[in-house]
Amino acid sequence: NVVGCCLWFCYGSDHKIAPRIRIEERNNISFAVSCRHCEDPLCVKGCISGALSIVDGAVHIDTDKCVGCCTCILLCPYGALSHNEAGAVQKCELCQKNEFGVPMCVQGCPNKAIVYEER
Repeated sequence: NVVGCCLWFCYGSDHKIAPRIRIEERNNISFAVSCRHCEDPLCVKGCISGALSIVDGAVHIDTDKCVGCCTCILLCPYGALSHNEAGAVQKCELCQKNEFGVPMCVQGCPNKAIVYEER
């Protein structure tokens, strides 16, 4: 079961929008939900405003281009995208450019339940 440290580390990292990972529970089992940075992402294909793109193998959002249409949210098979308070879409964008070299949720998970692997 997930204890929520990943959420705390994501929230505590230097993001404009945080947290970008969430904890869900079903049948007394908790798990972390975040963007899988798919190789052929439906969210990017379906984005009508061009706000979603792939940069260095990761799916990124240009919040200035996002029109809040929710198409990407509906298309994501993992439920990894959500709206922020301003109405734009938010998701994990791999905060690996930090002192640890891996996303903060990976660094902060005491159970090693979250891993970061290059494809």
